[in-house]
Amino acid sequence: MKKILAGLLMGAALVSGSSAFADECKVGVSVYTLNSRFMAALQQAAIAKAQALGCEVVSTDAQNDLTKQISDVEDLLAGGVNVLVIDPYNQGGLVATVNNAAAQGIPVVVMDNTMDASAKFVTMVQSSNIKNGTLVGEWVAKKMGDTPMKIALLSGQEGSGAGLERRSGLLLGISEEQLRSLGKTNYEIVAQRYTDWTSDAGLRAMEDILTAHPDVNVVLSEADIINFGAMRVLDEKGKNDVLVAAAADGQKEAYAFIKEGKYGATGLNDPTLVANTAVEIAVKAFRKELGDGVQKLTLTEPAAVHAENVDEYYNPDSVF
Repeated sequence: MKKILAGLLMGAALVSGSSAFADECKVGVSVYTLNSRFMAALQQAAIAKAQALGCEVVSTDAQNDLTKQISDVEDLLAGGVNVLVIDPYNQGGLVATVNNAAAQGIPVVVMDNTMDASAKFVTMVQSSNIKNGTLVGEWVAKKMGDTPMKIALLSGQEGSGAGLERRSGLLLGISEEQLRSLGKTNYEIVAQRYTDWTSDAGLRAMEDILTAHPDVNVVLSEADIINFGAMRVLDEKGKNDVLVAAAADGQKEAYAFIKEGKYGATGLNDPTLVANTAVEIAVKAFRKELGDGVQKLTLTEPAAVHAENVDEYYNPDSVF
């Protein structure tokens, strides 16, 4: 498995299928970063699914750089891909590039991150960021009861559509549950920091926030990986009573922490399911096998994972 992931973390990878369809189906997979196991698992699943469908695959990693991702996609198009699956750097930066592909008759499916709806993609496949966030927010509000919340909010990347949806869902879930149970809202976001979806930046952000706001009693983030850094700070400072939760991703380490009672809840964001769905739709579109029922947005089933249901989802042997 380590060898597989090491290969995936290269800037670009070329792999070929062997079925009768291989000559006609060439899938380009563009991801904006491979700085996390989620992204590595997403890319791995997309490649494997395209191969299983008999397609040649070319995959690129933009290394968290919008300009590079634009160039990557242009290179994929110049290299003859006739199917494009893309996890975009942000909502608006690749709209013109995607529209150029669509103008050439190339079906484009967006996965994971959000792209502006003005782009001419077939569909956008995501976990339900808002619904997952809402379910986790509701759980947090129930867990905290009538205790006033002092929230540290750790966000991913500034401008990320997925991040915006996840934190919006968290706050919606908390607000609605408190209004139902308390007749008012009873929380304060004492600080927010962006972390570029990394554990190390989550650690630094938590250090800064606790220095200024030692009364924080809830830490919410837009991804499990961010919380892992924050938890190291909380542990060092002996703040084991702080409730930690994330709108996503359902990382196996988060599930293990939930089972140990060290983590509250996380939203279900399965990279394999997202990638498989995206590639299958894209290849069907290319082969003219797609029906009329595909919407601009395709969502996977949402869930808040916590101590009561974690055993339904935890797999210690999963890539992610």
